[in-house]
Amino acid sequence: MATFFFSSFLLLFLSCATNSIPVAFSEQNNDYLVSSQLVSHAAVEKQSHFRLYCHAIYSDPNPTTVRVAAASGTNKSSTYFGLVVLMDDPLTIGPDANSKLVGRAQGTSAAAGLYKMEFVMATNFIFTDGKYNGSTIAIFGHDEVLAPVREMPIIGGSGLFRFARGYVQARTYSRDLETGDTVMQFDVFVNHY
Repeated sequence: MATFFFSSFLLLFLSCATNSIPVAFSEQNNDYLVSSQLVSHAAVEKQSHFRLYCHAIYSDPNPTTVRVAAASGTNKSSTYFGLVVLMDDPLTIGPDANSKLVGRAQGTSAAAGLYKMEFVMATNFIFTDGKYNGSTIAIFGHDEVLAPVREMPIIGGSGLFRFARGYVQARTYSRDLETGDTVMQFDVFVNHY
């Protein structure tokens, strides 16, 4: 009887132990695979909420947002269809341009709507301050410019935001109709480890 229990325990122990050992693969079948192992679910995922203000400056002698391309009909379009801009905009903790700088919003935005002012936005929020210095959050999505609140997905990140997911809510805080200079408020809801 004792032998039966010992054999059962040994079999159970060995089956559990083999499930936690990284699996080795034949080099000839997967020569591009560096390693493969179980992912621990012990790490705790958390959600952080940041409120940032992005300053798109067109009017300065050194603008932070510039037009880089346009279709032949862009200037005749009420929606700027075909316009492409690049940005390297300051991210601050307040709407005032002189508030604390915590990062940059670098990316591109393209007018993709024929009938409404709708842009495709691909932007990285690059943090340059404090604990998050050097970390990034990648945003890619639909930006209906005239809507009061626009929601876009977070598709990844780096540094402390590696494996990030979540969403941002964008609001136009202010816009100068003469210069085009715009301050955007971004509420960032990011899940990360």
